[in-house]
Formats: sequence, C-alpha cells, structure tokens
Amino acid sequence: MAEHGMPHFQNDAGDPVIRVGAREFMCVGATPPFDHPHIYIDMGGDTEAVCSYCSTLYRYDATLGPREAVPASAVYAA
Repeated sequence: MAEHGMPHFQNDAGDPVIRVGAREFMCVGATPPFDHPHIYIDMGGDTEAVCSYCSTLYRYDATLGPREAVPASAVYAA
C-alpha cells in the first residue's frame, strides 16, 4: 500500500460531515473509479471546509491524529 505524504480522505458512504485531524488534506470524493479530481483543502484557521467537487463538509477535530477521521472509513489509503 502506498503512503501519501498528505492525508487523503474519501466519502463513499455519503456522510454529511466527516471529522478529520488535519487542517490540510486531499479530498478524493469516493474510492476509484468513482473518485473526483483529488482536491487540496487547507482550512487555515477555520474549523470547517467544504469540498468544491462533492460538497462533503470536513470538520477539524483536534482529538484526532492527522491521518484519522470519524467515520474511520473516510481515511483513504491507496
């Protein structure tokens, strides 16, 4: 399994909100072959960001590690 330098998250389940432990990451949409262009998201000082392709709302959660998400199925590993 390849390791990404930056965390990647997906939303196969269509969850309205995904909590993540990183403020900078890539959204891939769903797992390939149903993915969208992998979008770089930088929350900056904000605690929420919306993917411009799939409209997934990502919410920063400081209790999670940088490669963790709730639900855990949102962590993408290629």
